[in-house]
Amino acid sequence: MAITDNTRGAGLMVIAMAAYTFNDTAMKSVAGEIPMFQAIFVRGVLTTIWLFLLGLMMGGLRFKLSQQNWKMIALRTFSEAAATYFFLTALFHSPIANVTAILQSLPLTVALAAALFLREPLGWRRIIAILVGLAGVLLIVRPGGDGFNAWSVYALIAVGFVTIRDLTVRKMSADVPSLTVAFVTAAAIMVISGFASLQTGWVDLDMRSGSLLLTASLFIPIGYMASVMTMRQGEIGFIAPFRYTGILWALLLGWLVFGEWPDDLTLIGAGIVVTMGMFTLYRERKLKKQTG
Repeated sequence: MAITDNTRGAGLMVIAMAAYTFNDTAMKSVAGEIPMFQAIFVRGVLTTIWLFLLGLMMGGLRFKLSQQNWKMIALRTFSEAAATYFFLTALFHSPIANVTAILQSLPLTVALAAALFLREPLGWRRIIAILVGLAGVLLIVRPGGDGFNAWSVYALIAVGFVTIRDLTVRKMSADVPSLTVAFVTAAAIMVISGFASLQTGWVDLDMRSGSLLLTASLFIPIGYMASVMTMRQGEIGFIAPFRYTGILWALLLGWLVFGEWPDDLTLIGAGIVVTMGMFTLYRERKLKKQTG
């Protein structure tokens, strides 16, 4: 069976979410031990090196681009840097599952923004699936409860910046290498966090914290690359719900690493978002058979 652009995009989204969540787990593990900007800078240095070496091996780095593409890369990089700050600030002060759950509103914001600004089709069944999935997220977060606090606002701001980040990729030319976009993003975040770390001070890295930051630097490039590539595959309205898989990783790693076991409502909500993601895959395959 041939793999469609939508199916390929969904697979890349699943990979991106797994990579980002493993990175988040490693970063949260150093919270309280290392200043946030120092942690981001050290990770950024390693990530930039990995991406540069990968570019040399694959020949995927190319910087001779049009002015329009550079504008989109700049906007995406700014959005990524801002999202990193707001998300990690929330993550350092809240359970990983709670913060990640708030980010699961992204399928709704990205899909609707794509329909409004990029005029991408979004059928009523997919809209319902996304809305039901969002209801599942609300079961996890429960606004007004203990899971929704001041740091949740930071996570919501991060949602806005990630929405902008993802849409800018759709405005780039198809020949702009994904590796170039990821490298520029990593280098920019490294520089910004480096300057910011000068204001917050540094602490010595021990073997544990150094190993965790090294682990984060190995996963974050995968997240960068996959998140760029997935926005270039298929329809955002179909692909976006697969961002919900990130909550599964967050729930699992939160339990294994931090001992944060979700309650029954959280598990029900997670089940709903996964079910809705699978429903969109079913609808895409059914429509393909009808038009094939």
